[in-house]
Amino acid sequence: MSGRLLRLVCTGAVAVGALLPSSSAAAAPEPGPASGSDAQRSVTSLLTDLQRLYRDAERATETYNGTEEKLKKQRAEVAGLDARLATARLSLEDSRVAAGRLARQQYQSGDGISPYVRLLLARDPQHALDQGHLIRQLSLERAQTVRRVTGREKRADGLARSARKALDAQLSLAARRQKERDEVRERLDDVQRLLASLTAKQIAELDRVEKSGTDTAQKKIMASGALSSVRPPTREGEEALRYAVEQIGKPYEWGAEGPKTFDCSGLTSQAWERAGRSIPRTSQEQWAELPRVPLDKLRPGDLVIYFPEATHVALYLGEGMVVQAPRPGASIKVSPIAANPLLGAVRPDPDGEPLRHYTPPEFPEGATDGSDEGYTSAAPVAAPR
Repeated sequence: MSGRLLRLVCTGAVAVGALLPSSSAAAAPEPGPASGSDAQRSVTSLLTDLQRLYRDAERATETYNGTEEKLKKQRAEVAGLDARLATARLSLEDSRVAAGRLARQQYQSGDGISPYVRLLLARDPQHALDQGHLIRQLSLERAQTVRRVTGREKRADGLARSARKALDAQLSLAARRQKERDEVRERLDDVQRLLASLTAKQIAELDRVEKSGTDTAQKKIMASGALSSVRPPTREGEEALRYAVEQIGKPYEWGAEGPKTFDCSGLTSQAWERAGRSIPRTSQEQWAELPRVPLDKLRPGDLVIYFPEATHVALYLGEGMVVQAPRPGASIKVSPIAANPLLGAVRPDPDGEPLRHYTPPEFPEGATDGSDEGYTSAAPVAAPR
């Protein structure tokens, strides 16, 4: 834990009970000597509250990310419809010009005499027949032009209605995104207020207890033998993994997809995008749409999903480790697979052929250093760009 955090939280500390629910406040020890069990109950209560706040923030972040992705697609649809509408209007104008030209030609050549009478009176019947053929051709052309104008008018009207509807949907999504952005900020502010209310000793104890829980869970899953087999990734999986490893040390930022900052699903989606395979943007969509894979079949590059709501995701490295963007206040790092409660795993490339020869990527110095818990900063959290 950094000295900057210790100074910050100590300087800005306030009474914990004022910020926690009544049950948590009641669990906090009174001034003076306290038994070890009372102190432990207080830390457990604080940890439960803090983990809940982080989960609320990450859930709100993934909801925002999903709306942001829909908004991008909606903007592209609006732009496409606008381009098609402009083309349709140009075609319609060309057709109207052609129709006007034919109308003028008919008016200028019209003498009120039917083709049959003209044939009877003509000195050269063959010439009259030729003229009649031309007249029929002009009539057919005029009819085709009218049909073309009518069809293009209908097409332009339909595109205009679609463009208006798509724009309305875009405006609705933009308003929803703004509301969800405010929700994320509120949830992260809750985290910051709780962290700022704690003493340096409380934060150190929270860090110790959560790491102890991670160590216990990691030992349990490794002892089960579920991750004992070594499997090589596919070519795409290797590329995704190497990209993710290259991002180690960059800060977590909610809503970010790189290149300087990432959130959890921003890292996984961009890693697989770099490998040439597009996957859904959010952890919940990744869990819902990608093929599931049992933990005892994991191979490097697979995505490990966490929490019952599928609100966190990491890339599996092998040997029980993942690379992830953990939480606000933490940086991209290598962590134990059990750093968060496991939900399951999915495979972006189920049709891929595993490599015959695979050399795991080299980690930068300090790749496993730093906090999985995100307690290293109580500074205000920046909004996404």
